[in-house]
Amino acid sequence: MLSRVAQNIYWMARYVERAEDTARLINVNSNLLLDLPRNTTFGWLPLIFIVGAEDLFFEKDPKRLADENNVVKFLISDRDHPSSILSSLAAARENLRTTRDAVPQEAWEQINGLYIYARDHLPTRRGRYEFLRQVIRNTQQISGLLDGAMSRTAAYEFVHMGRYLERADMTTRILDVRSANLLPRSGQPAGSPQEPADQSQSQSQSAPSDRTEQDPFENIQWMSVLKSLTAYQMYRQQVRSRVGGPDVLKFLLQNDSFPRGISFCLKQLDCSLRTLPRSDAALATSAALQQQLNTAAVPDLAREGMHEFIDQLQIGLGQLHASIAKTYFEH
Repeated sequence: MLSRVAQNIYWMARYVERAEDTARLINVNSNLLLDLPRNTTFGWLPLIFIVGAEDLFFEKDPKRLADENNVVKFLISDRDHPSSILSSLAAARENLRTTRDAVPQEAWEQINGLYIYARDHLPTRRGRYEFLRQVIRNTQQISGLLDGAMSRTAAYEFVHMGRYLERADMTTRILDVRSANLLPRSGQPAGSPQEPADQSQSQSQSAPSDRTEQDPFENIQWMSVLKSLTAYQMYRQQVRSRVGGPDVLKFLLQNDSFPRGISFCLKQLDCSLRTLPRSDAALATSAALQQQLNTAAVPDLAREGMHEFIDQLQIGLGQLHASIAKTYFEH
């Protein structure tokens, strides 16, 4: 298999997954803000940090407001933002355009059609929900089509790896930003993503009565973390307890059966790598990541050290991508 073909379909899968995940984030954040009290300052800026685009967002205008209109436009249709939904779909289409023979023809038609739809139907606020619903539905159809109609050759394994590496990366980003931005005690603004993850806890210890009053809103935010990954129902089935930080983190980090959990994604990556030649280096990186994940004491991390732990996971995912790229794409 040509390295160019492998690289193109790997990135096609990553961009399709990225478009779906971004659409989910916007939808869930819209619903979350309806559930929170009006006097809270929790808003749209966390989404910019989740996608790692804060520098780009403020680059053109340092005084640019991170309000709903600006953030949503940036995440959906900004062509200068390489991870916007429109840019991601354009990149997925371009990566597949010259390698169409590697996937079923229907997959190319679906990706091409979705890009044209997104380009021609950029939404107003009123039409946003339907637009995002169509993006999510069509990206899922693409994934289902590839799973259901693509031979399990090396080409499929690169699609599989691209999808699950992108998914694991997005899950770590959501956990990192959201766990650092749970609402502090009543009357205080939400912390920035650079703020230590345990700051809200230290505030709660100094004002326990305020913390008790705020608990229902913290619960709502943890529910939004689950819903952004379509994990709420599966969490309730498997965990069978009220939604709380340590349990949510453990479910999304270490549960082997949930398809958007990090442990599941790493195991899927491992399965694909084992079918490919010269995968020893990537497998070693994957094994180290799984060991780090499986031995983590998540309840303790929920109190202190979660940000640093997620940073190490993200570094490991970057190293895994670099190992895959060096082995299979640089030829």
